[in-house]
Amino acid sequence: MALRLQQPGEQPLGQFDGYDQEALNVLGGEVGTLIGLALDSDIAAADADGDDGYVGVPPAHTRPAVTRTLASGSRPLFLIDDGLLNYGTIFGRVVGGTTGQQSTGGALLGPHTANASGKLTLWDKRGLYAVTLDAVDTDADGLVPTNASLSVGDPLYATTAGLLTPESTKSFEASVVVGRFIEFTTDQSLVTTPVQLVSALNSPSGQGAQQLAFTQAVFHWDPPVS
Repeated sequence: MALRLQQPGEQPLGQFDGYDQEALNVLGGEVGTLIGLALDSDIAAADADGDDGYVGVPPAHTRPAVTRTLASGSRPLFLIDDGLLNYGTIFGRVVGGTTGQQSTGGALLGPHTANASGKLTLWDKRGLYAVTLDAVDTDADGLVPTNASLSVGDPLYATTAGLLTPESTKSFEASVVVGRFIEFTTDQSLVTTPVQLVSALNSPSGQGAQQLAFTQAVFHWDPPVS
């Protein structure tokens, strides 16, 4: 559940509040846009200064908020870079279940990365990015390694829920192309030691060495501006 930067565009945007009904449910890697909200609405504890103290402003004036719910005409388009899993601001997991037998997984510690400010980080410049496979269209015809029809350079679209998909019929607007598929890869970071580097062929458990598995999709992000 994360957006992973490969060779991204420069200067992400970080000043916009996330729509309170969605902000803390963002996985990371979804496509988002901005909507206009009343100056005194959608103000959770994390962004309680959302109206910025303006007075004497006509009710028709609005302020921007980030949503991953897309509709025809949604512009501008961004990659949302916030979430709960696979981000560096969380504090790990509690290992050891109630019976002391839990050696992997565990209860997650730490909040969503947007929890304190209520704001979401947005990437709008074209560049190379990766997204974990639990934050995309996971249908059989979606952005999954088992989709045999996927090829390098295939167009990617965004669903109405902001999920990347190679299926044009799921696009939020008349098959708008937001990027191009490059490849599926594993997590290439060695900061967290992958299981396959420490599992042994003659493991006492009998499990043997763990095989590699695809964990993310790499794509070139190039959304339309009009």
